[in-house]
Amino acid sequence: MEINRYRLPGLENRYIRQPLNKGYLVILQTGRNPPSFFEESLEETRELANSCAIREAGFLTAKIPHPSPSHFLREGKLNEVRELSKTAGANVLIFNVDLSPTQASHIETFMGIPVLDRTGLILHIFGRRARSKEGKLQVELAQLHYALPRLAGLGGVMSRLGGGIGGRGPGEQELERDRRKIRLRIQRVKGELEKVRTHRLLIRSGRKKKNFVTAAIIGYTNAGKSTLLNALTGAQTRVEDKMFVTLDPLARMESVQKGRKILFVDTVGFLKNLPHALIESFHATLEEVTEADLLIHVLDVFDPKASELKSAVEKVLKDIQAADKPLILALNKADLLNENEKKQMGSRWPEGLWISAKEGLGLHGLMAQINKGMESESPAANEPSLES
Repeated sequence: MEINRYRLPGLENRYIRQPLNKGYLVILQTGRNPPSFFEESLEETRELANSCAIREAGFLTAKIPHPSPSHFLREGKLNEVRELSKTAGANVLIFNVDLSPTQASHIETFMGIPVLDRTGLILHIFGRRARSKEGKLQVELAQLHYALPRLAGLGGVMSRLGGGIGGRGPGEQELERDRRKIRLRIQRVKGELEKVRTHRLLIRSGRKKKNFVTAAIIGYTNAGKSTLLNALTGAQTRVEDKMFVTLDPLARMESVQKGRKILFVDTVGFLKNLPHALIESFHATLEEVTEADLLIHVLDVFDPKASELKSAVEKVLKDIQAADKPLILALNKADLLNENEKKQMGSRWPEGLWISAKEGLGLHGLMAQINKGMESESPAANEPSLES
C-alpha cells in the first residue's frame, strides 16, 4: 500500500509514478540535543530508508533553530539541498523530522521530487511489511490519517484549476470529494478494526478461562524479539536484520513446569518518538502488550545506544499505560560482549538477565524467571495440567 495512492487523480507529477529508490537524507536539528545527535539520527534514518529499499544517494546535516512555517528550511538551505540532491541523482528527499502538510507540499514543489518525512517513511515501511488483514487495516488507517491533511494542502492549487473570481473551481470540488472519500474510508477501517479488537477480547477471555499466562516480548525495533520467540518456542518466525519486520502480533504456546501453558506474543518494535497517529492506529496490536500478564523487554546490549533504546521503550510503555506491568529485562546479544563490558552493563542493570537469543545462551535462566513471574500472575499456578 503506497501513500501516493491518496494523491488526487490528475494532479500527480510525472515523477510520482517512478520508484522511490534513491534517497537524499536531510538530517535537521531544531533544538538542544547531545553532541551525538546528528550521528545517531543519520544512522536511524539510514536504517529506516534501508528497510524501505531506498538506497542512500547522500546526506546533509544542518541546525535549524527557527524552522520556516512554509518550507521548514530557509531559502539558502533549500537551494543547497536542491543542488546536492540533484547532483547525487536522488529521486526522493528523506527528512529526519516531521513536516507539516504545507511544508512538505512546498518543499516538494520547490525540489521537483517527492518528499518523505519521518512519519511518512515509517508508514512507507509499514505498507511494505503488513501481511495479515489486521496489519493491513492498521497501516491503512495510519496512512489515511496521514494523507487527509495533505490533501488539504493542495486546496489552493486545485481551486486555481478552474472557476472565476470568488467561484469554486472544479479542483476544489474534487478536493472535497476526496476528503469525503477518505473520511468515509477511515470510518470503515475503524469499524473493521473494532471487530478485530472484539475478536481479540474473546480470545483473551478464553485464555484467562484456561488460566494461560501471556508474556509479551517487547523491545526496540530490531532488538532480537522474533529470534527470542523462535528460541523459546521452536517457532519459525521470519527474522531479518531490518526495522519493523514484525508488524502483526505473533503468538506461540509453550508448555512449562507442571504442564502449565504460557503464551509468548511477539510484538511490533518500538521506536523513539513514536508518532501518536501510529500508536492510535496500532491500538489493537498494542493491546497485546497492555493486556499481557508479563512483559519480556529484549534489550540489545551490543548497541552503543542501549541506554537510550531502553528509555525509548519505557516511554512507549508509559504512553500506552503499561509501565506498571511485571517486567523481565533480557540483555540480548551478550555473546558479542567481553567480560569488562558485561561487568559495566551488569552494574548499570543488575536486574537484567544475560542472554543470546541467536546462540541460545541464558535461556534456562530466563525461563526460570518467567516461571517465577507465572507463580505470581497465575491464580491457578498449582493446578493440574491444562488443555490447550
